[in-house]
Amino acid sequence: MEITLKSNRFRLEREADWKRLESLLDRFEKGQSSSLADDEVIAIPVLYRATLSSLSMARAISLDKSLVEYLESLSTRAYFCVYGTRTTVFEWFEQFFAREWRQAVQALWRETIVSAALTLLGAVVAFLLMQQSSEWFASFVPEGLAGGRGPGASFKDLHDTIYGVHAVDGLTVFSTFLFTHNAQIALLAFALGFACCLPTAFLMIYNGLMLGAFFALFAHQGLGIEFIGWAMIHGVTELIAVTLAGAAGFRIGWTLAFPGERNRLEALTEAGRLAAIVMAGVVVMLAVAGLLEGFGRQLIESTLWRYAIAIVTAIFWGVYFYRPQAPR
Repeated sequence: MEITLKSNRFRLEREADWKRLESLLDRFEKGQSSSLADDEVIAIPVLYRATLSSLSMARAISLDKSLVEYLESLSTRAYFCVYGTRTTVFEWFEQFFAREWRQAVQALWRETIVSAALTLLGAVVAFLLMQQSSEWFASFVPEGLAGGRGPGASFKDLHDTIYGVHAVDGLTVFSTFLFTHNAQIALLAFALGFACCLPTAFLMIYNGLMLGAFFALFAHQGLGIEFIGWAMIHGVTELIAVTLAGAAGFRIGWTLAFPGERNRLEALTEAGRLAAIVMAGVVVMLAVAGLLEGFGRQLIESTLWRYAIAIVTAIFWGVYFYRPQAPR
């Protein structure tokens, strides 16, 4: 009898909060979370903690079993609402590509400008040096990456590189190799940012040096315009991806050196989360670039179509990343 009275009194004092939490959870579990008002969303974790406290007290004073089981069930439901998985895999992908990736890239706009400027600087320097002496080519482009394309190559050799016939069966292997190579460059640009940005800056310049050296090589044989179309059919996507990876590295390195008013650990945690989102998207871009390089560039031999694809991809990525987003 005494336990029953305690249980009734305990329930009367707290039941209103339990019922409110139960009502909110019912709406959430039925997919009506969008109809919850701001104060109702804020109330759920508060009511959850209060229910946990009630459950702890109910167990401590040995109230009736049915009340304890009810509070256990309510607490479990509230836990999954507050801490559990709230979206399906498809919803997560939709949220990532529709908002999170774009917002992360936009947040790194300063670092992206620096990364792109260093790449352009390297390309211009290499081009100017190559005008003075073709011997600079070996300093900028490793022999294995050159693939026989060097100052000694004839017009026919370079022309066949751009318009030569390629075996379709070998394109899959080639595409896989290029994707792996480009992914390594992007990951290095990101990872080396931890060393106060300097190695990442050097890598961005060095990538530009290689690009400028190749352009100067082909331009010397009167194939500059054709080379740009040949390279940019995949290069637009690839260069943007590597530039974003460099920007993510710069954000990490700059935050490590200058955390601002926050302590270094908190600042790095936030910067790391932002950079990780960008890098997840970079992997997707590199996959697209690998397909374009391994298949599209080899199968499409019209310079006009190559330029068209390059322009379309540039517009697509520019609009995708930087068009204004409606507030939510």
